[in-house]
Amino acid sequence: MFKKEKIKDLHYSVTGVISAADLQAASDEILTEYGKKAKMPGFRPGHIPLSVLRQKFGASAYGEAIDKLMNKDLNEYVASKKIRLAGAPKADLAGWEIGKDAEYSLEFDILPTLPTIDLEKFTVTKKVTDVDPAEIEKSLENIRKNRSTAEKQDEKYKAADGDVAVIDFKGFVGKEAFEGGEAKKHHLILGSGAFIPGFEDQIIGHKTGDKFDVNVKFPKEYHAENLAGKDARFEVEIHEIRKHILPELNDELAKTVGQESVAALRTHIENILKDQYTEAAQREMRSELLDILADKIKLDVPETLVSQEFEMAKSEHERAHAHCDGHCKSDDHKWDEKKERKEAERRVKLGLILAEWGTQNKVEVTREDLQQAVWAEAARYPNPQQVFEFYNKNQNALAMLRGMIFERKALDAMLAGVKTKEKKVKAEELFKQA
Repeated sequence: MFKKEKIKDLHYSVTGVISAADLQAASDEILTEYGKKAKMPGFRPGHIPLSVLRQKFGASAYGEAIDKLMNKDLNEYVASKKIRLAGAPKADLAGWEIGKDAEYSLEFDILPTLPTIDLEKFTVTKKVTDVDPAEIEKSLENIRKNRSTAEKQDEKYKAADGDVAVIDFKGFVGKEAFEGGEAKKHHLILGSGAFIPGFEDQIIGHKTGDKFDVNVKFPKEYHAENLAGKDARFEVEIHEIRKHILPELNDELAKTVGQESVAALRTHIENILKDQYTEAAQREMRSELLDILADKIKLDVPETLVSQEFEMAKSEHERAHAHCDGHCKSDDHKWDEKKERKEAERRVKLGLILAEWGTQNKVEVTREDLQQAVWAEAARYPNPQQVFEFYNKNQNALAMLRGMIFERKALDAMLAGVKTKEKKVKAEELFKQA
C-alpha cells in the first residue's frame, strides 16, 4: 500500500515501496513462466535453471514484476478510496537498482462524481411547424424532373433554361486560345451553373446550327491563376438542343417510387417532411440542453482528459490547414489557444455528464443501433462497401461510433425529463437554426 499521498481536487500524487524480497519473488514467478516455453541450447524446455533464466531474462522479468506490483497497489488503493481513474497513471521509478527496495511514485487524475441532476428544473424550446402544401408539390415536381426524358428539338426551337445544349466551344484570351478551353459535343445543362457566370445565359435563346461568340469574364478567384479575372471569348456552335419532358403526375408515376397512387405518394412525402421537421427540432433541443448542462451543472474536469482533447483538436486543426500555404483566410487559419482550451473543457465536461448519467440510467447501445448508424454513414458514399469494411477492420472507429450513439441516446433520454415550451415557426427558420 502507498505510504504517502497528496490530493488536490481531482489530481492524486502517491508514493509506494516494493520490498526487494517481494520484487524478487514476483520476478522469479514470471521467470518460471518464461522457462516453460523458452528454448535455450543445452536445456530441455521447462528444465532451464532459474539462475540461467535470470541471466537471460532478468531485466525484462523485473520490469514486468514492478508493473504488476505497482498495479496491484494502485487497484487496492482505488478500491479503498472508491475512486475511478481518468487515465493511465504517470509512473516514476528513478534511482532504483536491482536487489534493492523499489520506491516509486504515481500521478493520476480521477473521474469526478456527478451531482444529482434535476431535469425538471430545465426548460428547452421545442420548435414546431406545419407541413407547407407547397413543399409537397415541390417534392412531387422534383420526382417528375428526376424521371424526365431529354427529347431532341427541331431547328426552330430556341434554347431555354433547363434544356440540354450539345455544343462545340473554344476559348480565347485576346487572340490566344487557352489550354483546357475547348471541347466537342459537350452536353451542357443550361442554368446548372456548371460553366463560369454568364456563359450559359448567352446560350439561351439560340437555336440548333447557330454559331456565335460568348463573351465572359473569369472570376477573380478562379482556380487557374493565368485566367483569373481576365476577359475571354468563346466560339460556340450548337449541334442539338434537348428539352426535358416531364412525365404526368399520375398513379403510374407514383408506382415507380413504391407508392400505389398519387394520394399515397403525397401522404408519404408529408410523413417524410414531418420526420425531417421533428429531427431538426430535436437537434435544436439537444443543442439547447447541452448549453444548459454546461452552464448549470457544476463539475470539475480532469486535466488529463482536457489536455488530450485539446491536443486532438490542435492536431486536427493543423491537418485541416496544412494545405493552406498562405491561401486560406487568416481568420480561418488562426488558432486561439485560450478559446480552444475552454472548448476542450466544455466537451470533456459534457462527455462526462452524458457518460455518467447515461450509465446510471441504463442507456444502452444495441447492435441494431450500431447497424443503423453504419448504414446511414455508408449511404453518404458512392461505394458503401468500403464503409462496411472500414468499420469491420477498425474497432477503434467502431468504438468511437458507439460512443457518439451513446451520448445522443443519453441526451434524448434527458430531453424526455425536461420541461418544454413550444414555439411555432416556419420550416425555413427551423432548418436555418438546426
